[in-house]
Amino acid sequence: MTEQLRRTSLYDRHVKLGGRMVPFTGFELPVQYSGIAAEHQAVRTACGLFDVSHMGELELRGEHAGQVVNYLITNDASKLVDGQALYTCACNEQGTILDDLIVYRAAQDRWLIVCNAANHDKIAAHFKKAAQDHCEFEDRTDDTALIALQGPKAFDVLAAAGGDAAELKSLKTFHFRDAVVANVRCTVARTGYTGEDGVEIFCAWNDAPALWDQLLTLGEPFGIKPAGLGARDTLRLEARLSLYGNDIDESTNPIEAGLGWVTKLDKADFIGKTALEKVKAAPLPRKLVGFEVTGRGIARHGYPLRDLDGNEVGLCTSGSPGPTVGKNIGLGYLPSAMTTVGTKFLVDCRGKHIEAVVVKTPFYDRKKNA
Repeated sequence: MTEQLRRTSLYDRHVKLGGRMVPFTGFELPVQYSGIAAEHQAVRTACGLFDVSHMGELELRGEHAGQVVNYLITNDASKLVDGQALYTCACNEQGTILDDLIVYRAAQDRWLIVCNAANHDKIAAHFKKAAQDHCEFEDRTDDTALIALQGPKAFDVLAAAGGDAAELKSLKTFHFRDAVVANVRCTVARTGYTGEDGVEIFCAWNDAPALWDQLLTLGEPFGIKPAGLGARDTLRLEARLSLYGNDIDESTNPIEAGLGWVTKLDKADFIGKTALEKVKAAPLPRKLVGFEVTGRGIARHGYPLRDLDGNEVGLCTSGSPGPTVGKNIGLGYLPSAMTTVGTKFLVDCRGKHIEAVVVKTPFYDRKKNA
């Protein structure tokens, strides 16, 4: 039997807008509307609106909630203040990655965790077990919608909503607060997965259609476009943001994946710390690098990477054309000796060996491109 696909509360809106619906992590979601390149470009130059209601939302409450959260993640949640969030990994005892998360401190005794949809059941069980006898745990995924408004004009759209929403431009990066946007009660975070400025807006599941409609209407003068999974992937790849299941998973550790910056080995004990201290103390066998395909071809997830003699030495984890950078780009694991910028190697594109070169990442940086 095929698995019954779930739908977000915005499904009818996607269909009406001409979204091409595809199965993704147990949901039916739009891969594109007008086209991936056009949606990508709208986010880079104006703004795009994404339905990310498939993501998981977990809440921990109580006096010891912060300690429980901090024990489960690699980054240091003890440094957060109310209304601040951080990006992190959650590892197993072997030091490999169960998921990458955003952790939000609403108050000293109230924390929100957003996890990837594909890992929802695993992470919910992991946090629920850790919370037992220490704090309250609630899975809020089914009653929480999440809409991402991303791009340089995102705050112009919010300003057009007037009232409280117009003040959201004062939010600092990775901070959040409750707000009313277009008459909908929300929690708004200055976060995203596109490499652009913008917000991610949490609201009640059934309030999402009204909010979506309002944002599209308010955004029309600013060139807003609804954007699907395809553009989300090309945008995050240009910004070198990891995708769980591609670039990171339970066979990779955060240090080789370039996520050492969210792995705080100097904080109190956390799951995976001992294993990661050993990883850190030894030379890394491999590293995740960014590369450009200089020959004719596109690297794709799962393609072997070869040295110039044709020996298989690594694996492409993500790859696509980069619409903004105008090059075919990718991420992949290579032996550490081959990870210096400028190192040439080959991508095995279904039997054809195509030239590629290790480059600096991110491929796109909005601050440098401004």
